Amino acid sequence: MIKPAKKNVKNFLAGIRQLIDSNKTATQENLIRLLNPKIRGWTEYHKNQVAKETFSDVDHAIWKKLWKWARRRHPNKPKMWVKAKYWPHHNGCNWTFRVKVLDRKGNGVWLDLFKASSVPIVRHVKIKADANPYDPAQEEYFEERFQRHFKEEAHGARIKYLWHSQDGKCTACGQNLTKQTGWHVHHVIWRVKGGTDDSRNLVLMHPDCHRQLHSRVNRGLPTTLKSG
Repeated sequence: MIKPAKKNVKNFLAGIRQLIDSNKTATQENLIRLLNPKIRGWTEYHKNQVAKETFSDVDHAIWKKLWKWARRRHPNKPKMWVKAKYWPHHNGCNWTFRVKVLDRKGNGVWLDLFKASSVPIVRHVKIKADANPYDPAQEEYFEERFQRHFKEEAHGARIKYLWHSQDGKCTACGQNLTKQTGWHVHHVIWRVKGGTDDSRNLVLMHPDCHRQLHSRVNRGLPTTLKSG
């Protein structure tokens, strides 16, 4: 099992502590905006490892450092006052380092410190030993792998773009695409024939329509798309 190296975790936390120490007089908002990209980037890099317990340990270590940071700013205030100021209760969460800020429209919104433990662990699925990306018969297998990657990486903007460009219709049968029906991503020009993963070469279709399309192609039958 692959886990984040102890030295790597130690160096990461050392950098976080140094950042907090160098911003003793910074506002809570600025400190959170400095910490969030560092925590998010580190956890995204390690999310395909056995790292759930490590992520929780990292969150606890950061909390301890932030507690010292907050207590230092208000040495004469009781602990419950410090907790209520920097870890206010919101949406059932008691111990999230957060502050209320104004968005672009001037509305008050909560800015939370990113938690490493909030990142889901995503296991890497090894490719088949006999899989050949240049074999047309294996195109459906590689499209299934791309489909998993597409969902795991949460390309919401790309999915929305494809859905709107197709007017919410399946490019095979022309019926509506919904969360209930599900969808698959299909490469118009197959990758074995030089097609790319660019959005202009992708369309959404129902899972059954996608399987039927590949079945027809494998049998040498003609196929057409209704749009795209």
